[in-house]
Amino acid sequence: MPRLAAVVFDFDGIVLDSETAEYESHRQIYERCGVPLTIADWCDAIGVWTEGHGDKRFETLCACARDAPPREAYFAERQRIFQRMLPPEPMRGIRELLTALDDAGIPAAIASTSSAGWVVPEADRIGVRRFFEVIVTGDEVRKRKPAPDVYLEATRRLGVEPRDTIAIEDSGPGVAAACAAGLTVVAIPHWLTKTHNLTGAHLQVAHAGELSVERLSWLMADG
Repeated sequence: MPRLAAVVFDFDGIVLDSETAEYESHRQIYERCGVPLTIADWCDAIGVWTEGHGDKRFETLCACARDAPPREAYFAERQRIFQRMLPPEPMRGIRELLTALDDAGIPAAIASTSSAGWVVPEADRIGVRRFFEVIVTGDEVRKRKPAPDVYLEATRRLGVEPRDTIAIEDSGPGVAAACAAGLTVVAIPHWLTKTHNLTGAHLQVAHAGELSVERLSWLMADG
């Protein structure tokens, strides 16, 4: 029977709600220029790494608005809004789940498509870095999500088998990456990813507060 050997968490949208701040920091500037930036326009970019993502958003605004701000002003204001909106705490139920896993002796890891320069300092800032035995980020692997590389590397560093590991994800590309790596997947859709295809997940919950070591162990044993 499979046993729960480890739990691997996505970061953005699972551990920290940076997704809302990222979306709003662009949307608010668009709105000031009279250009809508809808959830539908945005959500397909969540969970994947796109080189020059911010540049493309800026170029789109310039193409749609006559009064778009200069490039430096756009990025400075986007960063100001983003930093102001970042929560001071992890997402609902995350700290409690990490504490329970730690108490049970079940190691936790992060597998993120974002860069280490973002993930590690933010995990420190919100006070959860100590819970993670391993942190793997997109700049440490050959291919980012939806490729399975970050999950395979996380389980390798933890010294556990993917089949004995649970992944917690919020996006379609993240679920696809964890499934491709052979992990059992729990989906916690973010309000920005509710339209994503999460059908590959083995369990879907509203927030991490609905999870416990017992429930995750049951999910693993249930196969």
